[in-house]
Formats: sequence, C-alpha cells, structure tokens
Amino acid sequence: MIIDRIDAIPLRIPFKPGRQFDSAAWGDKSLGTADSLLVKITTDEGLVGWGETFGFGVVPVAKLAIERMIAPLCVGKDANQIAPLMLHVQKKLHIFGRSGPVMYGISAIDIALWDLAGKAANVPLHRLLGGSRNSRLPCYASLVRHTDPALVREQVRHAIKAGFRSLKLHETEMPAIQAAREEAGPDIEITLDVNCHWSVGEARAHAAALRQADLRWLEEPIWPPENVEGLAEIRRTAGIPIAAGENASTLHEFERLMALGAVDVVQPSPAKMGGITELVKIFAIAAARNVTVMVHTFYDGPGLLAAIHTSAAIGSAESMIEWRYFDLEAQLYGDALLPVAGHIVVPAGPGLGIDPDPDVIRDYTVPAA
Repeated sequence: MIIDRIDAIPLRIPFKPGRQFDSAAWGDKSLGTADSLLVKITTDEGLVGWGETFGFGVVPVAKLAIERMIAPLCVGKDANQIAPLMLHVQKKLHIFGRSGPVMYGISAIDIALWDLAGKAANVPLHRLLGGSRNSRLPCYASLVRHTDPALVREQVRHAIKAGFRSLKLHETEMPAIQAAREEAGPDIEITLDVNCHWSVGEARAHAAALRQADLRWLEEPIWPPENVEGLAEIRRTAGIPIAAGENASTLHEFERLMALGAVDVVQPSPAKMGGITELVKIFAIAAARNVTVMVHTFYDGPGLLAAIHTSAAIGSAESMIEWRYFDLEAQLYGDALLPVAGHIVVPAGPGLGIDPDPDVIRDYTVPAA
C-alpha cells in the first residue's frame, strides 16, 4: 500500500450570525470563521485516509510545510510502515523545530496513515489499539471566551440545556468566571483554561478566588507554557488540580511535565504533537505516573476522531472528550458526531469511522491564492 498523493485542504467555515467572542489565543474579537486544515492521503490502490492539523491562523504555514517539506518525504513510501516513516520524517525535519507548523503537519499525516490502516484491515481504529468497551464517551462543552458576564451566563445556560454536565471556560477575568459558576450551580462541573495568561505571581494571587469556583482543573495558568517549574509551584500551592499539555510536543516534554509534578491532568493534542503514534505513548507514561489523560481536541475533524478512538481504547474511566462549542454554519461530519446528552459516539466504521462530508469540503475549501 504505497502513498501515491498527499493533498492539504484548507477549510473556512463561518459562524452563524449573532456570535459574540472576545479576543483569545486562537483569534481576534468577533472572530467570523473557524479555519482548519485537512490532509487527504491517497494510496496506489485508491484507498483514502484523512488527517488534520491544528487550525486558525497557522493554516497557511502548516499547508506550506506539508506540501513543500513533509509530503515529498512520504510520497512513494509504504503506508503500512507508520512508525518507521514518521520517525524518518521527524529526524529529517528536526532542524526546523520540534513544535509548531512542521509538527502539526506531521501529526496530520500520521492520523491519516492510521485511518488508512484501519480501512485496510476493515476495523475501526479503536480495534487496532486494543478495542473499546464503550460505544460512546462523555464529553464537555468547550466554550469560547466572552469576558462579558452576561454573555457567559447565556452560553452556560445554552450548553446545559443541550445536555452537557461538564463545561470548560476560556475566561481570564474573575467576574466572568464567577458568573459561570453562579449560573451553572453546584452540580455542573467546570474547568478553566486561561491559555497561559498569567505570571506565576498573578496565578498565585488568583488562587483563593478560583478555589471558590470549585474547578475540576485549572488549565495552563501561567506564561510561558514551558515554565514547568512555575507550573509545579502553582500545583503545590494553589489547592486546585492543574492541567497542561496542549502546547507540549515531544515525548520528552510530556515526561518533564509529569516528572516535575506539574500536572494532575495531561492534555496531549493529537493534531499538534505527532498524531496517534505519539499520543499512545503519552497514555503509557501517564498511567505509570498516575496522571489522568484528557486529550486536547479544540478542533472537529479527523483530529477529534483520533482523540475519540484513542480515549475509548486506552483511556481511563475518567476520560472525556472536548467538544468545541462553536455554532458553525456547517459540520464536517454532519450530525454523525453531534453530542447527545453530554456524550459522543465512538464510530464503528473502518479507520477513523467517518469520512468528511464531500459537500462541506466542496463548499468551504479556501481557494488557492
């Protein structure tokens, strides 16, 4: 099964009218679209596998990295040799960075190759990884940043009405965080991701107020994300479980997070840190260190499916799936993945289980410049 062709497909899907966002790590105030980048691998036998990189503003750069650097190393190679091929590509390109657009592109290729492997074997990906006892997994609604307490309350109400019992905020201001907890009440679980917004001192100063919000975890509280020692200090002193890992890339970065006691929850992001091949290694290290894995999935394409299958196969009873609570004009998989009563289906089809809707790809592909 030889890799014959690799296509990088940028998508731009608008939000429905009326959405009001504040500026955040992934985009400016009143962001109008969700940009994503799919990868399509076609073999000499005509089999197709799908992958995904992290999106938003990095899409054009990741597309170039795939087309000019990564794809030439993969076309003509055996698609069955996933781990050896990905190791070869990483070694060839390490001088250009072990994180960022190059690694995002490698991640997408890896996910697509695993999709191909499942399709070639005619089994879902979770079967290749050991099988799953669950046909669905709990998920949490990952809300965008609003800052305005009234808007936060409104979105919390909407998410709870939609059946979610667990929510993630991306707020950084205490009035917004307090409004969310008041609106949700004591029975709804809340986590908080501040996207590396505070210094160690600022995070320490906010700790008492944050404890009142009764958070399941506080995610990436300090800048810069590589300040693992500072993160470990916050974990020791804040009295709140700490989560991080979205911005970690290599196996060694994740090992350092856990070895230094910086996290209660580790969050590898399959569309950023090397794909499924690397993701499964994090589960093993975390299990040895009694650290919970909650896969980061702030995307809704093949990267999300990769997280679902790996969590179903090798996750723990605590595993949840992050559902990006966006009100988009179109869904890449139609209604097939939409959560019901706070749970998301584990697809049973071969490979990732579902292929992207060709009509969505046709209608929302960004034209070449």
